[in-house]
Amino acid sequence: MEELDKTDLLLLKILADNSNHTIKELAKRVNLSPTPVLQRVRRLENNGYIKKYIALLNPEKFSQGFIVFCNIKLKRHDRQVGHRLVTEILKIDEVVECYNVSGDYDFILKVFAKDMKHYQEFVFNKLGTLESIGSTHSTFVMAEIKNSHNINL
Repeated sequence: MEELDKTDLLLLKILADNSNHTIKELAKRVNLSPTPVLQRVRRLENNGYIKKYIALLNPEKFSQGFIVFCNIKLKRHDRQVGHRLVTEILKIDEVVECYNVSGDYDFILKVFAKDMKHYQEFVFNKLGTLESIGSTHSTFVMAEIKNSHNINL
């Protein structure tokens, strides 16, 4: 792993907070000219420190502010069953995050829905059709306290 200097780390912190800065704005914030800042950002991108740039949409503005964490247990633990579940989960729009985890459950899904009725339809009509699922457990978000995609640098 390459060494990142203070300027690299500062650029990453600034971009993690708001990736919409221009190179000129970034250069001003780190006290360098635009050309070396552009070179540093490209190097950080090429070396995988920056995976991608995204716009974080407000789910409430799209009537999808009902957030649920759905824990899933597989029917059986074998490669074919797990692979089948992952393939199907990738096709479901309501699922915005999916993690393969250890412990009492095999997967945790983060689901955006319109309301409880929409989530119930999602469980019955989408999750319920997946043969690899043994059981599910849902946890409903009452309030979002912190939602940061920043890494402690």
